Amino acid sequence: MAAVPPSPPALFDRLVAGAPTDWAAYVEHAFVGGMADGTLPQACFRHYLVQDYLFLSHFARAYALAIYKGRDLREMRAALGGLKAILDVEMDLHVSLCAGWGLPADEVEQAAEAKATMAYTRYVLETGLRGDLLDLHVALSPCVIGYAEIGRRLSALPGALDAANPYRAWTAEYAGEPYQAVARAARDTLDRLAADMMTEARFPRLLTIFRQACRLEADFWQMGMTLAE
Repeated sequence: MAAVPPSPPALFDRLVAGAPTDWAAYVEHAFVGGMADGTLPQACFRHYLVQDYLFLSHFARAYALAIYKGRDLREMRAALGGLKAILDVEMDLHVSLCAGWGLPADEVEQAAEAKATMAYTRYVLETGLRGDLLDLHVALSPCVIGYAEIGRRLSALPGALDAANPYRAWTAEYAGEPYQAVARAARDTLDRLAADMMTEARFPRLLTIFRQACRLEADFWQMGMTLAE
């Protein structure tokens, strides 16, 4: 009996392996560490919450673009799933988190976008506009899948989910099964698109998109750390 060839590595895992420095700078940022042990200044988290709400509204538009770029009903439904995850899961989380931190929804919606927010969201949208569906999903993946990776890692650290940790709700949400399922679906979408649309000659260009998105994610954390506008 002929040997069954091994399955190709997941595209997201290949991207992470190809960008170890940029990935680590994002997922191991001091902002993340401060949430894990509860030492992050609360003013920094409040600033981040406001900007992340604005950030997510643009990512919802990116998933709407993915629906438009879908080549068939399956791809359109997959993009709709991502859109609903933002509008029905993450935005609800942010509304409740903001309320708990004394930030009313109307005040958050009227806040000015920080430079890091504009840089990252416009990069993702521009990548999707000039590229195809695979380019767009690679640009989205550090955020969508990365938050699940961060949440799962933080939840295993001592103190991250303790009642005394003011950031436990954030960690619990992204470590929880509903969001982990969103990340798994994003991984599956990447692999399905790659099987149909990617050649080895194309991989370096996708890696460039991924690395830039990771750097912009790290800049977003840094914006929160420094209260930058």
